[in-house]
Amino acid sequence: MAVAALSPAKLNPGNLLKPRGERLVAALDVGTSKVAALIAIADGENPPRVIGAGVRACNGLRRGLVADMARTETAVRAAMDQAERAAGLEIESVLVNLSAGGLDSDVAPVEIDIAGHRIEDADVATLLAAGRARIEANDRLKGRTILHAEPTLYTIDGVDGVTNPRGFHANRLAVDIHVITADTPPCRNLDLAVRNAHLNVESIVAAGVASSLSILGQEERELGVAVVEIGAGVTTVAVHGGGMLLGLAAIPMGAADITADIATNFACARSAAERLKTLHGAATASPRDNHEMIEIPPLETDDSGESRRVAKAELIAVIRSRADLLFREVAQALGEMGFHGSAGRQVVLTGGGAELRGVADFAQGALARNVRLGRPRGLIGLPEAQSGAAFAALVGLIHYGATSRIDLARTPPRASSRAARGPETQPGRFARLFQQLKTQI
Repeated sequence: MAVAALSPAKLNPGNLLKPRGERLVAALDVGTSKVAALIAIADGENPPRVIGAGVRACNGLRRGLVADMARTETAVRAAMDQAERAAGLEIESVLVNLSAGGLDSDVAPVEIDIAGHRIEDADVATLLAAGRARIEANDRLKGRTILHAEPTLYTIDGVDGVTNPRGFHANRLAVDIHVITADTPPCRNLDLAVRNAHLNVESIVAAGVASSLSILGQEERELGVAVVEIGAGVTTVAVHGGGMLLGLAAIPMGAADITADIATNFACARSAAERLKTLHGAATASPRDNHEMIEIPPLETDDSGESRRVAKAELIAVIRSRADLLFREVAQALGEMGFHGSAGRQVVLTGGGAELRGVADFAQGALARNVRLGRPRGLIGLPEAQSGAAFAALVGLIHYGATSRIDLARTPPRASSRAARGPETQPGRFARLFQQLKTQI
């Protein structure tokens, strides 16, 4: 795993043996409440085909961070064993997502002199090598783990929005590199928990990146959209615009806080509170909720405790109180990332917390934006049990691993002799778009 620096990617020899260009992609979503595993076959042309899946409850994490190594390792091993048995094979390396740990995003713009000749692969490699050097020299990133460093759109002599600059003639070639980093200790702990289960970590992927891949369409990315993933212990917010990821934030609050509030307010066990939330809970209220009664089981399971009955409206009031706190934090994060104006009207909710009844309507009122529920898509043979919003990040990891991409955090480019001319940097299209979104009203 790359820690506080960029390192070369490691090839998985098993993938090289797959016929017809097929290769295995294995993913692990290590979350606060569960560990989910998925194994798929990707051929680069058709949608990935799922051949194995597994899920196990996990109580080894707190707020998305590993707090109990042994329990996390046990859950990882059990979930992957279940998926391997279904697939009929053993997995050596996996993609893992990270939802906490001080996730942050930045832009590294870089530009080089082309001297009017036709742009070749060597020029692009020189440009990316300059970007890599710029990232490594950034003092703000020292001591942090670089999860992603992906080039976005290129700029040729001031003309931006170029997806592939090869073959053009130009004097100047530029690119903006989107860098996502995390605190190093949480990455190391997650890496260790997975490796203790005898699995190699191919890459750690930011949760907001993974979820977005499974629920967003390209047009949404172009117009501007925010993905709010409500996990058990952490809510991640990812802002997109102009077809690119513009910002990422993590909020230490999630669906488990609603469960804890129910348990506290009604003096019942957490397991009972989770059941009440699932069966009777909602984020929107109706007049009949005042007349419908629900049964609250006692905190103790012995004969001394007695069940009691309360109006369903009381349960919904507790849920709405926590939802209000959560979406205030979401609104603040969106504002800090410049998600407002005409480009900041669409929000997509996903994650296990998004499956609470009425939460999309509640969020629409709280955020004053259009809100829809995002469920994972784009895989063949995805089991029904893994097709809900709670598995958006897991499915997104498969998409991430099945798609060819340039990521300087894993694959350093080879610079040509033209690098001797030296890189020059200036704000590029990505940075300008980010600032534009920040200043829109």
